[in-house]
Amino acid sequence: MITEINKNIFKAFPEFESERLLFRKILLSDAKDIFLIRSDDDVMRFMDVSKHHSVSDSEKLIDSMEESYTGETGICWAMIEKRSKTFIGYIGFIRMTPEHCRAEIGYALKPEFWGKGFMYETISRLVKWGFEVMNLHSIEANVNPLNEKSQKVLERVGFTREAYFRENYLFDGKFLDSVIYSLLEKDLTP
Repeated sequence: MITEINKNIFKAFPEFESERLLFRKILLSDAKDIFLIRSDDDVMRFMDVSKHHSVSDSEKLIDSMEESYTGETGICWAMIEKRSKTFIGYIGFIRMTPEHCRAEIGYALKPEFWGKGFMYETISRLVKWGFEVMNLHSIEANVNPLNEKSQKVLERVGFTREAYFRENYLFDGKFLDSVIYSLLEKDLTP
């Protein structure tokens, strides 16, 4: 049993792919695409983070993602549709707890790509990479309870709903509930 995260992932940014997508480092030139996602009311309805009001806000998010990677506390990828070379969203391990070989997953997708199986494909691929390459033992997802689509895709991948926290998160002057999902590496092993 491996009980350490593979720190080699922080030496050179890892890129990989799935059937329809490429996963690469998020670049400052992706700021306009991230702005389209983070300024969209439908996307932000369940994100429980501040909406972006300018491309500058998205540039700051990209900077924080880079700081997270260089500080070895997280890693995020751009989701690029292979056929069109289009930036369609982003995904990553936004919080890591290396001493427990655990990471929290976070993601967002442009609305025009919803309902096409991209998040299932992406989460499935990232989970596999997290267990096989990163040496994670468990992966967590923190979801707004009203975001039924996100909960369904997590369950389809194999995540289990573990907790419902009442008013545990303060955002925009309101206390919000959270649903916590988890997936262990052994959950995917037949």
